[in-house]
Amino acid sequence: MPAYTVHEPAAKTGVPADTSRFAFVRDGFYFWAFLFGPVWMIWRGLWLVTLLYAIFIAAIGTALYFLKIGGGAHFAIVFLIALLVGFEASTLRRWTLRRRGFKEIAAVVGDDLESAERRFFSVWIEGAPAKPMAPAQTPQHTVMMPRSTVPDVVGLFPEPGNPR
Repeated sequence: MPAYTVHEPAAKTGVPADTSRFAFVRDGFYFWAFLFGPVWMIWRGLWLVTLLYAIFIAAIGTALYFLKIGGGAHFAIVFLIALLVGFEASTLRRWTLRRRGFKEIAAVVGDDLESAERRFFSVWIEGAPAKPMAPAQTPQHTVMMPRSTVPDVVGLFPEPGNPR
């Protein structure tokens, strides 16, 4: 089941954020970012990432040309860069959202984007007080776990020192 991070846009003081502008970013490999990296970046509005990618590819191409690297090695390097873009596409989107003032408020799991949105907003609405709240007072629930509370332990036991 895919995991999504939820990003809230910057809101004016005292005014709740527009829920239609919340961004959900899926963790995992993005096939279209791997196959058509620059086109995918432009489609998603990652302008600075696209510019940095173009500069990086031009520098790599120039270096390979002056080092007289063969076509097979050149293809392998470009393929590995495309693979890296496919794996890091969600990180690039999160970085761009953070630069635009979005704040990561939760992580939610769902079968697809629609079910993740439904799950997040059902919990978010339940925890909302009668009056509008400031964006920094987002309610926490077991369905959503902020990144700061994720344990650092990897393995079968959720907390260090627990008995088997």
